[in-house]
Amino acid sequence: MSRSRVASAAAAVAALLVGCTSPRPLLYPNAHYEEQGEAAAQAEIDRCIELARVYAEGGAERAKEAAKGTAKSAVVGGATGAVVGAIAGRPGTGAAIGAAGSATANVMSRLLNSQGLDPVEQRYVEHCLRERGYDPIGWR
Repeated sequence: MSRSRVASAAAAVAALLVGCTSPRPLLYPNAHYEEQGEAAAQAEIDRCIELARVYAEGGAERAKEAAKGTAKSAVVGGATGAVVGAIAGRPGTGAAIGAAGSATANVMSRLLNSQGLDPVEQRYVEHCLRERGYDPIGWR
């Protein structure tokens, strides 16, 4: 399986799991939404949700810790994948798959272990989306 297919599969699973874990804002299909498309809108929602959580949990210092944890997971996964790949004769591919898988697992673990957004965080997300040209109309 190619790296791009692995990355695409990981992104699809992540999007599916994130979508199942907590309510997400619904966007009115205004001109900006239509111009950007569904995928871009969902990516902006993800960014705004992450910003809301980071600032609610302590701001920039908390964001650094989360990034550090994800980086550590990627290094450990990459090393493990390289060993497994070396046994199979493809250490580079094994390292890439291991790093991507571990980093994704770390991010998903943080998302799945967190509760839904509280009302203040939801308003933060709505404000963030409005600043980016979207028009949130509710949550599901």
